[in-house]
Amino acid sequence: MKRSLSSLAALAAGSLLLATGVQANEPVTVSSKIDTEGSVLGQLIIQRLQQGGIETADRLQLGATNIVRQALLSGEIDLYPEYTGNGAFFFDMADSDVWHDAEQAFETVRERDAENGLVWLTPAQANNTWAMSVRGDLAREHGLETLEDLTEYLDDGGEFKFAASAEFVESEQALPAFQEAYGFELSADQLLVLSGGNTAATMRAAAQQTSGVNGAMTYGTDGGLNALDLVVLEDTLGVQPVYQPAPVVREEVLEAYPQIAELLEPLFQSLDLETLQELNARVAVEGLDPRQVAEEYLAGLQD
Repeated sequence: MKRSLSSLAALAAGSLLLATGVQANEPVTVSSKIDTEGSVLGQLIIQRLQQGGIETADRLQLGATNIVRQALLSGEIDLYPEYTGNGAFFFDMADSDVWHDAEQAFETVRERDAENGLVWLTPAQANNTWAMSVRGDLAREHGLETLEDLTEYLDDGGEFKFAASAEFVESEQALPAFQEAYGFELSADQLLVLSGGNTAATMRAAAQQTSGVNGAMTYGTDGGLNALDLVVLEDTLGVQPVYQPAPVVREEVLEAYPQIAELLEPLFQSLDLETLQELNARVAVEGLDPRQVAEEYLAGLQD
């Protein structure tokens, strides 16, 4: 049976007394990347550890991936949420097929980073990877749930115009990979190519039907998806690498605070795709403070 967060808090408070060494007397420095999801996940981690009796230091939204990763490796920070798919770049394995399978991706980064003194904890069941999304009204009218559904819709002559960045359209790993795998091809007239790689712009184009756009390049957990009534089409063939968020902690910190793993496991298990979309939207769309969003979510888990 899965333990509740409240029972784990009691466990953590007791096991904290067993932690040994200098590290056990120091706060755990929690960091994140400089984006909406990073701030949400970081706050969830900080507040969850504090509920378990672990003192923390807030270094959230430290910077881009390379900055936060290096800070963890150097011991400047102790823990932050990272994405399994980034192991492709950490370990120069971009051509490997393991990144297209959630379990293999996690096991690969876990094993490789163990050599760096880092431990990957239980990941969320959400995939924040490149995605193709469509307007909700289009999805509901034509039963579009997967990219295979989109292919059938296009084969039947369905009207479609897709907003994306130049990178998404041109990168062999993005639109060309989707088209090759699913057997469709978008013409120049079916594309609205926007400068930059900001999904906020592509989602807005679809929501406002700019130039007839009814589909958009997005990321799987983008906060604006629900608010703008956009539906992520499932990549059933696993074309894109899997980017599951997971806490990554320095091994010596976990040895000093072994309860960290048990505190964070049920939290991250609760974070599926729709949940992360909703939490991100509360910050990105509604303008709420990530601290408040995290606090309310954790309170709901304990009810």
